[in-house]
Amino acid sequence: MMMKFQRTPSQEKIFRVLNSLNTSISAQNLYIELKKRNQTLGLATIYRALEALKREGVVQVRTLAHGESLYSANQEDQHHLTCLNCHNSIIIDQCPVHDLEKKLENHHNFKIYYHTLEFFGLCNHCQLTIDN
Repeated sequence: MMMKFQRTPSQEKIFRVLNSLNTSISAQNLYIELKKRNQTLGLATIYRALEALKREGVVQVRTLAHGESLYSANQEDQHHLTCLNCHNSIIIDQCPVHDLEKKLENHHNFKIYYHTLEFFGLCNHCQLTIDN
């Protein structure tokens, strides 16, 4: 049974912007992006709207190793290799957990909107830099 969510105008604005972007974005950068589009919202409103959209299952959040959260329209699962030194991320195309996801949904009668898989370490460049 799907829940029906009633979006506020702020949530709708944020959702449209996230859908138009090809990348994840922080709440602070979303604030700047909205301002560029003459759709100014307060940062607290943006955070509340992102939380509501996340509960609705249409926005996903990815928290980086240094604590910053990145938001995107829930288009697909995300998998990354993230460098703890330079914070660059490499997207992993294959998903090793789809079968597990389906089993968990069925076994626990739990609707999964998305998942993230994050591996943390050092990229090749930072390995060479730190070793020298």
